[in-house]
Amino acid sequence: MHARVLRYLDEVVRRGSIRKAAEYLHVAPTAVNRQILDLEAELGAPLFDRIHNRLRLTPLGEMVLTHVRSTLREHAALRERIADFKGMRRGEITVAATSGLAGSLLPSLVHDFRSAHPGMAVRVIDLPTDAIVAAVEAAEVDLGLAYDLPQRPGLRMLAASEWQIGAVLPIKHPLAHHSSLLLSECVGHPLILPASSLTIRSLLNEAFARSAIEVTQVAESTSMALMWRLVMLGEGIALLNALDVLEELDRGALSFVPLRDVHLQRQTLMLFARRGAELSTAAELMAASIETALARLFAMKH
Repeated sequence: MHARVLRYLDEVVRRGSIRKAAEYLHVAPTAVNRQILDLEAELGAPLFDRIHNRLRLTPLGEMVLTHVRSTLREHAALRERIADFKGMRRGEITVAATSGLAGSLLPSLVHDFRSAHPGMAVRVIDLPTDAIVAAVEAAEVDLGLAYDLPQRPGLRMLAASEWQIGAVLPIKHPLAHHSSLLLSECVGHPLILPASSLTIRSLLNEAFARSAIEVTQVAESTSMALMWRLVMLGEGIALLNALDVLEELDRGALSFVPLRDVHLQRQTLMLFARRGAELSTAAELMAASIETALARLFAMKH
């Protein structure tokens, strides 16, 4: 990225002569001398006083050398960051996510990331949404992943995508062949619902209320795994989004049919970090990997 002359000039000054610089650089002395002469011609003034076969920087040479060494340092730092981004260095990333995301989405994300960057270690902790926000703001974790966060001045959003809520069904359920459903079509079947402490439940409750639907669930839980397992056992149908049962859908173990009610808002999945904090190279890599994976999944599921 940088002209050879920068390195040549720096080494001539360090070694004290063109011959010694050429030996160190493993090039011909005439090549080093030609680069220096061309630079002097371009600048219109000499960089060295040549006295008795000795080289001494002129005032212009001193100024140019300062710039050259600053540029070389920046170049070395850039090369180091490039090496980091290629996964040639070790690193550690901590991601805080809700238990549902930790159990359904993150296993595949971590696997893909580790396959691309085997030197990186990933630590995932599952927390309630408020605790995730607090951990990010306190710099206890690098990245947070959660649904439907309100605006927070201490957070910086890195990526966001909207996910439609739907019915999670046994693959042979009578409703499984539909392309979409209404909530009113689901309430005639035993319902397994997210617990009231989860943001998805507040979206469902609002849609139930606005559609004047009375609901009686057979089970509710904060555990997405418990809900989809109950579905597989034939206890009823669950109302979740596709990311909550990602692996089960990919295996063909369950069906997902989106809900089309106009009053039912989509869930917004957000990836975020602490505002004002510079992410480590490892965290930048992980954030980019998550953003790419979410975009790919969104395109597949829509």
